[in-house]
Amino acid sequence: MLLLGIDLGSSSVKASVIDGESGKCLASAFYPKDEMKIIANKPGWAEQDPEAWWDNFKASVSDCNNQLGTRKKDIGAIGISYQMHGLVIVDRDYKVLRPSIIWCDGRAVEIGEEAFKGLGKDFCLSHLLNSPGNFTATKLAWVKANEPYLYEKIHKILLPGDYLALRLTGEAYTSYSGLSEGIFWDFKENRVSKELFDYLELNPGLIANTLPSFSVQGSLHKPAAEELGLMQGIPVTYRAGDQPNNALSLNVLEPGEVAATAGTSGVIYGVSDKTKHDPQSRVNTFLHVNHSASSPRMGVLLCISGTGILNSWLRRNIGNKMSYSDMNDLASNVAPGSDGLSILPFGNGAERMLGNKNVGARIIGLNFNKHTNTHLFRAAQEGIVFSFIFGLEIMREAGIIPSVIRAGAANMFLSPVLREALSSMTGTEIHLYNTDGSVGAARGAGIGYGYYKSAKEAFAGLKTVGMTPPDPSKKEAYEDAYMVWKNLLKAI
Repeated sequence: MLLLGIDLGSSSVKASVIDGESGKCLASAFYPKDEMKIIANKPGWAEQDPEAWWDNFKASVSDCNNQLGTRKKDIGAIGISYQMHGLVIVDRDYKVLRPSIIWCDGRAVEIGEEAFKGLGKDFCLSHLLNSPGNFTATKLAWVKANEPYLYEKIHKILLPGDYLALRLTGEAYTSYSGLSEGIFWDFKENRVSKELFDYLELNPGLIANTLPSFSVQGSLHKPAAEELGLMQGIPVTYRAGDQPNNALSLNVLEPGEVAATAGTSGVIYGVSDKTKHDPQSRVNTFLHVNHSASSPRMGVLLCISGTGILNSWLRRNIGNKMSYSDMNDLASNVAPGSDGLSILPFGNGAERMLGNKNVGARIIGLNFNKHTNTHLFRAAQEGIVFSFIFGLEIMREAGIIPSVIRAGAANMFLSPVLREALSSMTGTEIHLYNTDGSVGAARGAGIGYGYYKSAKEAFAGLKTVGMTPPDPSKKEAYEDAYMVWKNLLKAI
């Protein structure tokens, strides 16, 4: 059987088809080839047209169909990964009432802050495990306050992945994990938060019927099958937000397992069986894709806005656009500690783990007589690692103690310096894999369908393409440099 995975991002929609038995990717495509349009009618706003998602999804599937030929008839299940925290509102005919307010839209920040104060810090952090913040619930409250004529027409509210599933099946469902990412879920009471809905004066009946992430969630109905050129009746059997799905794609499902990414921004996503929260709400906790009442699995998410964007800035402005590989090679020629040079990578806006402060990037200790661009490349990568370590200290308080760190073989994790520093400081191995969100969603579809009897079977074909063990001989040098870096951060 073949498995189709969809990854609905804010820049493109990617589809991949894998062979269920071997795990091999047989077809893959993404559209558009540039970037999807983000509508910003006012500063801080970010919206997208869900119809554009559907059009780009159709183009991706059509491309995959051409690659598969007659084998497209063997697709037996569909899985969906999607950009988190977005809001789609539909009427009784399941027609979209307005463009989706997506994850990076900031219009609901003040509503979230007022709800945090009104409901009380203790209640929010002990029941919701998060501040209501700028998540889906407060975006809905913004619609009610500012577009009441549309709010009155809403039949169901959906996350982006729920909307894509609706177009595929004609049925409106959401997931428990999805409710938690929208900050609708009461972790202590194990239900939708009545208190949050009451405070925001929202109708809980707008929530779609809820299913586990791994489950049969409808089947491909005739209109969608005809548009996509696929067989009618293929079940949709998995859906998850992009960060929980990224963790799934790296087989991060059990306590102690951690998934990491370091593109423009950096993410650490760890799994815990403890329902804990950060008292300062610097990290977010959601229900992981394999959570159940009898076997709790929490996904604790740390997001650092300024990571790979620092490396990109150095390449453009200091490295004369040399390749990242050449920058990595130069960085490896400098000893740990970068000869006293420290870089704080926080130049991409406010950082949640720093209390939503925008401290800016800093280059500290620069000596014109001894430091070169090579030192800057090294100090930048160490600064990115140190920001991860700083975040992991917060996550440890929330129950995340890494036993292994898994990452895709891409972006900053292609750097031996970054991997060595992170592995040596955490004392854990770093395992690299060739996988992505759409392939992970395809494997998720196989689990939800029951094609795989277990996650172990689903990931039997996922092989490491690299492993970095801790280097005890360099740990002290990294820790000394980290203490200097940390004290510089505290000083500002």
